[in-house]
Amino acid sequence: MGVDLGDLLQRKKIEIKGLSGKWVAVDAFNTLYQFLSIIRQKDGTPLMDSQGRVTSHLSGLLYRTTNLMEAGIKVAFVFDGEAPSFKAGTLAQRAKVRDKAADAWESARAAGEDGFKYAQAASRISSEILQDARRLIHAMGLPVVQASSEGEAQAAYMAIKGSVDVVGSQDYDSLLFGAPLVVRNLAITGKRKLPGKNIYVDVEPEMIDLEEGLKSLGITRRQLVEIGIMCGTDYNPGLPRVGPKTALKLIREMGDLESVLADREETIENFAQIREFFLHPDVTDQYTIKMSRPRIDEIVSFLVDERSFDLERVEKTVSRLDEVYKSGQCTLDRWF
Repeated sequence: MGVDLGDLLQRKKIEIKGLSGKWVAVDAFNTLYQFLSIIRQKDGTPLMDSQGRVTSHLSGLLYRTTNLMEAGIKVAFVFDGEAPSFKAGTLAQRAKVRDKAADAWESARAAGEDGFKYAQAASRISSEILQDARRLIHAMGLPVVQASSEGEAQAAYMAIKGSVDVVGSQDYDSLLFGAPLVVRNLAITGKRKLPGKNIYVDVEPEMIDLEEGLKSLGITRRQLVEIGIMCGTDYNPGLPRVGPKTALKLIREMGDLESVLADREETIENFAQIREFFLHPDVTDQYTIKMSRPRIDEIVSFLVDERSFDLERVEKTVSRLDEVYKSGQCTLDRWF
């Protein structure tokens, strides 16, 4: 999902402790997809409760977020609102890809073959998954922000305003929306198996500084957006045979997207509208970034009684979560 600018922007490896004391606005949809994709059984089946309801996302939210908070990171989850009209084609295409992946997964399972990669690609976020995620996040005492439109745009806006320190997302779109700092791999650190190979690699957090990146490339944010549009975004297909490096070369030579298109005698539908959306997205100021005390009984009741989680493990985790909150409050009391 999103535009891939990894070949252009410098990514600096960081340690989790380097974010201690920082508020990170996490793209909730992006994070939930990551949890649904990687937290699965060996045959690709997601974690489920006794009634067959998917719980992989809840496991990721509780256990991995608690680990982050113990490292001193304060997390706010930003949920998507209404997608812009010019994203309809992308959403429809994604649905087809997931349907195809689901069919391939079933075929692989029937043949006794490894279909894990198909299972991952078939991940979906249902309304029930969203509702359960919000319920758990609220119970954990963490902020839930409802975006007017794209969650990454809202997270970027909050970072620009200084309401949060960093945006957490796997995609690079946050940078096109103007996020000053973006951290990747925040919730999925550790050993990961390469798709289709019996090889494991270390996944580490990495930070991208927008201002440093633009200065290094010698371009403006508007030009970075135009590079993204040429490569293809969630809102448009890119130009044929144009990747990030070629797009950068064209922008440097021609100055802007209009000139590039005129010179190549090509068109990109709605490019001006898409560019304007990245530069001036629909965002809201209706949010509060504050941590409250986790509601331990509510978390245990929800996860153990309703979603078949292990009681001992949940109780240990929420106890850790409560200790994080109390230690934070003690620090504030001493400060004031």
